[in-house]
Amino acid sequence: MRSVLLHPSYFGPISQWVAIAQADKVVFENEDNYQKQTYRNRMYIYDANGKLTLNIPIKHSSALGLKTKGHQKYKDVQIENEFNWQTQHWRAFKASYQTSPFFEFYEDDLYPLYHKDFKFLMDFNYHCMEFVVDSLQLEWEFEKTGEFILRPNDIINHRELVNAKSNEGLINAKYTQVFDSKAGFLPNLCILDLIFNEGNAALDYLESQKLDTNPG
Repeated sequence: MRSVLLHPSYFGPISQWVAIAQADKVVFENEDNYQKQTYRNRMYIYDANGKLTLNIPIKHSSALGLKTKGHQKYKDVQIENEFNWQTQHWRAFKASYQTSPFFEFYEDDLYPLYHKDFKFLMDFNYHCMEFVVDSLQLEWEFEKTGEFILRPNDIINHRELVNAKSNEGLINAKYTQVFDSKAGFLPNLCILDLIFNEGNAALDYLESQKLDTNPG
């Protein structure tokens, strides 16, 4: 059985879903420390001006009254809902993908995620990933770790795919994107870009891609 170890992400980049689509079993790292500049609270989409970054604001340890100098656990990170980030992200989706072939098909199922407050980032991310699974009509089996896995054995470690600063490892075949006539093809965007543009062909696309990484 091909098992893969990943981080739950804000929908997640295409590279992460290539790993999921080609795995028999997914294990999510549930006990790691939170790190900035990752797909835990960030996604990249394609708008009229090119690559657009969308971030979920989080409450910092000091705001929560935590006096420890250590890292905060990812599962304990709370969303800063005082900012109007959900409205901003929803408007960005509408502006970027309203004319894509499949946005309207998925819109009603996506809408509730941006019109309900979630306290914890990880909880919200699991809901986002469940949306992707349903959209892809993907049959999957997943578990959550009970402790941090320092040196994975008998499992493919793709936790590096959560790093939003690196696209290394994905040979991302081109597909039609809404604004590609302006800025060309943009690789490894949020999985929503693929779903809105390819619809029910997205899963076949993911299964055909190649991750050229060196799991550790």
